Amino acid sequence: MKLHAIAILANFALPNYVTMKQLCTKLCLLMTTVITSTFAAPRIHFEVSFSEPQAHYAEIKMEISDIRKDYVDVKMPVWTPGSYLVREYSKNVESFEACDENGAQLPVTKINKNTWRISSDKRSQVVVNYRVYGFEVSVRTNFIDDAHAFLSPAATFMYVDGMINHPVDVTIIPHPSWSKISTGLEPVSGRPNTYHAADFDILFDSPIEIGNQDVFTFEAAGVLHEIAMVGGGNYDRERLKKDGAKIVEEATRIFGVNPNKRYVFIVHNYQSGGGGLEHLNSTVLGASRNGYQNERSYLSFLGLVAHEYFHLWHVKRLRPIELGPFNYDAENYTTALWIMEGFTAYFDNLLLRRCGFLNESSYLQALANDVNTVENRAGNRLQPVALASFDAWIKYYRPDENSANTSVSYYNKGALLAMMLDLKILAATQGQQRLDDVLKAAYEEFYVKKKRGFEEHEFQALIERVTGVSVDELFHAAHTVEPLDYNHYLNAVGYELVDYNKGRELPELGMTTTASDGRIIVTGVSRGTGAWNGGINVRDELIAINGERLDVNGRELNRVMQTAAIGDTLNIMVARDGKIRELNVVLGRDTKGAFSIVPLQNATPEQARLGKIWLSLE
Repeated sequence: MKLHAIAILANFALPNYVTMKQLCTKLCLLMTTVITSTFAAPRIHFEVSFSEPQAHYAEIKMEISDIRKDYVDVKMPVWTPGSYLVREYSKNVESFEACDENGAQLPVTKINKNTWRISSDKRSQVVVNYRVYGFEVSVRTNFIDDAHAFLSPAATFMYVDGMINHPVDVTIIPHPSWSKISTGLEPVSGRPNTYHAADFDILFDSPIEIGNQDVFTFEAAGVLHEIAMVGGGNYDRERLKKDGAKIVEEATRIFGVNPNKRYVFIVHNYQSGGGGLEHLNSTVLGASRNGYQNERSYLSFLGLVAHEYFHLWHVKRLRPIELGPFNYDAENYTTALWIMEGFTAYFDNLLLRRCGFLNESSYLQALANDVNTVENRAGNRLQPVALASFDAWIKYYRPDENSANTSVSYYNKGALLAMMLDLKILAATQGQQRLDDVLKAAYEEFYVKKKRGFEEHEFQALIERVTGVSVDELFHAAHTVEPLDYNHYLNAVGYELVDYNKGRELPELGMTTTASDGRIIVTGVSRGTGAWNGGINVRDELIAINGERLDVNGRELNRVMQTAAIGDTLNIMVARDGKIRELNVVLGRDTKGAFSIVPLQNATPEQARLGKIWLSLE
């Protein structure tokens, strides 16, 4: 090949003034041309079809052209970004086989749980065929039936090991009964139902809905927004467009720029549904199909819209350094989910307040609900929220009967830390700056300029540099279980947190129950309570208390608790694994709070002014 290039160059008529450097440059350019013409760049193309959607299957054809290796390893991700749990998507793959461009079978060996090795012997093309089973209702897993197909790309498409940055095309062949495709992927001009991703990170971040969904659009912040409603519902198209536009405009105002030209909402409407997952230029939401005419349910849905839309800046672009580029083979640990999910959980309700969907009291109650959730959870006194972020992979997405005693939510507690940061910055700058300014500056610093994620200490340093305010105590609080002094921050803007249970001496048993098949079953036992100390177990069946048979509706248990006092001993009969046990339980004092946030009595004019800025009351 070198001799061929030099021979061609020898035929060039070179002027006398051509220097050795220029000659080398010409040679390098020529070599590049020769190499490019001799070895074409690899191409990867998928074709997705549905011969048996009623059985919950998709057929995937993966064409790998011009790779020319002795063997090719193709891999299925084990998790999907935004949902921090190893889900082992390869468990749903079957009938994996490979052939060359002539249809001749190629040897395949599965070398680990999510990797298939194809002995390609430098073939110019490798064609992989496999089927994927999908029948799990969630925003992060495949669901296929005779009505539609929802494809979570990480659960559907494989990648060539070492080629995650390679471009890829996907062609969808809908079932004949389906007519629409909704996705954030870029359509390929002149190729029907074919879409392009610049790399596999983008492909895995672009869910696909195929079926007969109701599709309508609106424009906001200079961006075209598509809403794909799946499963019907009593929604009002025009109201959704109007309210969605308000949220988009308000979120965009915070960051000063909307990074998309087009954004897609895929909404799955169920009899009872919820949850969402953010993506680069789209989101998948779960909703109750008949909940749109109920104001409380509708506000909850708008809060979900606000939360996932806020993520298009905060997580998908402004992010911890550990969250991208991704390792799709294993957990990607970070201690900063309290910043990413927690701050977003703070801003989702704040956006609703700014848009006028929540009045002052409703917004304050939403914040107080977070306080109640955090402060009444025993795990809050055991697990720092930064550790909850790190342990999301093994705790948050795998809750059990003891989770409330051992862990805290980085959503709720992170939202409260975000609130305190916002209030501290507001007060210290006399209302000139707030958390909005920090996030906008961080977006520009790390995503736009440095084109990378941040480390937690860098994020804290940026806050202090932008605002001139030390926030060390709040970042310290994220890494400890020390009590939070909410009123130190709320009082500065004319509000206070009150506990209506403070000073009350009430007995507490410390367990939760449910009625099942005519029996009362224990579902939870709180750390440090009478039930905990007395040996009550989850899954115990409660039979009698103080010699009185318990009724399935819990009336007898309620009567006993209403007349009992702290320190009383209750004799409780339970059935455990088919055996009768009698346990003596000493009632302790109920330590749970009943929190609300209310205007501060005798607030100064400055406190009241800052409060109005905080809650957009002017």
